[in-house]
Amino acid sequence: MWIYEKKLQYPVRVNKCDPHMAKYLIEQHGGADGELAAALRYLNQRYTLPDKVIGIVNDIGTEEFAHLEMIATMVYKLTKDATPEQLEQAGLGAHYAAHGKALYPNSSAGVPFTATYFQAKGDPIADLYEDIAAEEKARATYQWLINMTDDVDLKDSLTFLREREIVHSQRFREAVEMIKEDQSSKKIF
Repeated sequence: MWIYEKKLQYPVRVNKCDPHMAKYLIEQHGGADGELAAALRYLNQRYTLPDKVIGIVNDIGTEEFAHLEMIATMVYKLTKDATPEQLEQAGLGAHYAAHGKALYPNSSAGVPFTATYFQAKGDPIADLYEDIAAEEKARATYQWLINMTDDVDLKDSLTFLREREIVHSQRFREAVEMIKEDQSSKKIF
C-alpha cells in the first residue's frame, strides 16, 4: 500500500536548541489544525467520497503523516539538548513532567488531541470545503511560525510545509470542481 523511505519528505535542520519554538511547533503536531488532525480527517473522509476524488484525498492524507514526521523531527531537534529548567522556562514543564522529551499529541497550550478536531459529514462538497479550510488554517499557522523564528534552516523547512498546504488547498478545490461538474452533468431537465 505504501512504500516507506527512511528519510523525511524534506530535510529538517535547526541551528540551535530552542524549546520556546518547539512549544509553538507542537501546535502543528497535535493541535486542532495540525498535521495529525488533517491526516485522520482526510483518510477517514475518503470512504464516502466519489471514486474520482478518492485518490486525491488519500494522497494528501498520507502526505500529512509525512508532515507530522517533519514536525516531530523539528521538535526533537529543538529540545534534545534542553535542560529541564529550559523546558520549564519555555512553558513545557508540565509536558516534561508527564512525557519527558517524548512528543504527545496535544496543542501548544497543552490541550490533548481529540477526534473532535476532524470532521466527516459524508457529503463530498461539505467535506472538501472543510478540507480546504483546514489547509488554509495550516498555511496561516505555518506563516506565523515562520514569523516567530530567526533560524533560517527552520524557516526553510516551515516554508516547505506552508507551500505544501497551498498545493493541498488547490487540489481540494480541483476535487470540488470535479464533483460539481459530475453532479451538473447528471441533472435531468
